Amino acid sequence: MSETTGIFVFALLGYLIGSVNFAVLVAKKHGVDILKEGSGNPGATNVKRVLGKGPGNLVFALDVLKGFVGAGLPYLLLRTEETPAAAEIHFTICVAGFVGTLLGHCFSCFLKFKGGKGVASTIGGLLVLLPIPILIGATLWGLVFLLSRYVSLASIILGVSLPVSCWVLPLFTKLTFSPAEFWFAGAIAAFNVWTHRSNIGRLLNGTENRFVKKA
Repeated sequence: MSETTGIFVFALLGYLIGSVNFAVLVAKKHGVDILKEGSGNPGATNVKRVLGKGPGNLVFALDVLKGFVGAGLPYLLLRTEETPAAAEIHFTICVAGFVGTLLGHCFSCFLKFKGGKGVASTIGGLLVLLPIPILIGATLWGLVFLLSRYVSLASIILGVSLPVSCWVLPLFTKLTFSPAEFWFAGAIAAFNVWTHRSNIGRLLNGTENRFVKKA
């Protein structure tokens, strides 16, 4: 399979996988149209807010798995030579699968091209593509959420941390990242900020919803 064919095939496959919206399916199982409840966003955060921890965590886990599968399929299905050039091509095809999955999640063909914010699917895909930076980002997500109780703020910090990790880690560790990996991380950070643009506006206005512990 050529690089161009691989990019097209796995991007399309990833898009179809990403377009399956688990928030809508899980909420429907509970008799709820998640597009008409809460914020109306078909994602894990809104499901958790409307239906509680169990359904919300289930949607989050399924969305993580969706991203992991979308990025990981090329690793499973394609055989490559052990050369730097082949490895870069393989990485590019895996990125195409991941990007397709993320676009499917955010602009689902089954939901009239609407969808979630893509944070959970991003985490799943980056566990394949950038495992150390995403683990650092997930740790920061947890810290920011515990301190602020804003899911959106924690998610934005996670995204922005990715290119920062790719830049800083080689200065203090033996880890190295190719220019392609660094710019890929930067693109993910930019996309993450863009999908949270409405949340950023509410954060600046002081009207963003936060998770408050119930008595």
